[in-house]
Amino acid sequence: MAATQTDQNVAVANVLQDLPVTKEATTSRVLVNNPLLRVVDFAFDEGQLLTEHSSPRAVVVTLLSGTMDFDLGPETHHLAPGDVLYMAPGAVHALRATSPCHMQLVMVDVDA
Repeated sequence: MAATQTDQNVAVANVLQDLPVTKEATTSRVLVNNPLLRVVDFAFDEGQLLTEHSSPRAVVVTLLSGTMDFDLGPETHHLAPGDVLYMAPGAVHALRATSPCHMQLVMVDVDA
C-alpha cells in the first residue's frame, strides 16, 4: 500500500482472505502507512519464525488466527486468537508460529 496521510481515512476489507497462509513461508501486507501509524498483517505457516529484533515504535500485536509463541524480553507468551500484546519502544522480541496463523501489528511513532 502506498503511504497515506494522517488525515486520510482508510478502510480495508477481507484482510484474512486476501493474505492466505503460504506453505513454509511468512507473508505480509501493509494496510495503513502514515507518519504516525503503520498497520501490517502477517500470515505465518507453522514453524515460521521472526528472529530476535526490536522496533523504535510502540507496537500492539493481535493474533487473529492460529497459535504462536511470542518471546517478549525474558518471557514467552503462548498466543491464541484474540490475544493482544503491547511492546514499549525498543522491546526485544521474537516469535514462532506453532500453527498456521495470522497476526496484526499496529506500530505507533511515539515521537511524532
